[in-house]
Amino acid sequence: MNKLTIMSLAALAAAEVFAVQGTLNTETESLTGDIKWRARDKQYVVSVKKGQTMVDMERKKDDVVSLDIPKPQGFDKAVQMVESGSGAAAIAILQKIVDEYVMLQWDKPAGRYLAMAQLAAGHAQKAYDICTKIIASDKEAAYSGDLAAAYWQSLLKLGKNDQLESLLKKAATSGDRTASAAALVMRGDVIVAKSNDAPDALKDALRDGYLRVVLMYQDEACKRERGEAMLKAAQCFDKLGQSARAEALRAQAKAL
Repeated sequence: MNKLTIMSLAALAAAEVFAVQGTLNTETESLTGDIKWRARDKQYVVSVKKGQTMVDMERKKDDVVSLDIPKPQGFDKAVQMVESGSGAAAIAILQKIVDEYVMLQWDKPAGRYLAMAQLAAGHAQKAYDICTKIIASDKEAAYSGDLAAAYWQSLLKLGKNDQLESLLKKAATSGDRTASAAALVMRGDVIVAKSNDAPDALKDALRDGYLRVVLMYQDEACKRERGEAMLKAAQCFDKLGQSARAEALRAQAKAL
């Protein structure tokens, strides 16, 4: 066995060592114990205590309805840093969560903010690489859920427009309202990116993207996307010289 093969096997083993305490739910049972994701056969392994013995229970990904895993230490603080413009200070903790919680509920939320931090620093390729690594384990993360919007932003920045358009169509037709709302916000972003601040284009972004989310996605599940749409719509109104409407939207977003 050559050195490269040995290193590759060691890396694979290291990737599977992480396990976290939580509950795995299927249609018929709930298993509480140490949970880890086994990538090679796309299964979860839950170590549960049976009498005095620890037993590994294997469950296929498609059979898992939900995971209930406590929030990782430092997650909230890292998110606050990213949202306040201090994302560089949050990168290490977010990367640790992404690495240790692979397919364990928190990898995608952490990946979202890690990618956002890299995008804010002008590192679109790094953001793209972060997202694609997570998506390799869960293809749906490319168009639905916490990670998708950050992934789309990296595609936009890198000029991968055909790939982006395909994913926006998938999100819009997925039946997931949150994904559909996020796709409309991104639709506005795409129009704005090409607009050169032309008034007609900004109005298109408002009509076909941001304001559609504000008006049509008022359920609790879409709260984050609605707030984002309000803030981005406010930026458009500022550029259109409609500062009163811009401030009203910012006030609404703050009140969410």
